[in-house]
Amino acid sequence: MAQKEDITVDQGSDFSMQLSLVNTDGSKKNLTGYSVAGQIRRTYNTSDSDAINFTAVVNTPQTDGIVTLDLSNTQTDAMEPERYVYDVEISYVDSDANTIIERVLEGRVDVTPSVTRG
Repeated sequence: MAQKEDITVDQGSDFSMQLSLVNTDGSKKNLTGYSVAGQIRRTYNTSDSDAINFTAVVNTPQTDGIVTLDLSNTQTDAMEPERYVYDVEISYVDSDANTIIERVLEGRVDVTPSVTRG
């Protein structure tokens, strides 16, 4: 079950956050062989073409369970100051060639307006 966390993004600024993923027993999640993806949308029903993708990577060493999510200042500058929704999923391919997907984080994104423009 995904954790919930609301985040704030400053329009026109670079944004980065790290997630430390752990197993139910509290140990670091081994993310070897996993990929990560995250998206922001205006609503849950927004089309795929309107989604904003995080640059999402599993950090090295993958056994530390750390994922980094980034948005460039160009991406955040294009976002209107308002509330959005987001989620982050990790996935891997099991031994039967099935893709197993787990949502690890979800919530709202509040974009704060920028006054200073380059």
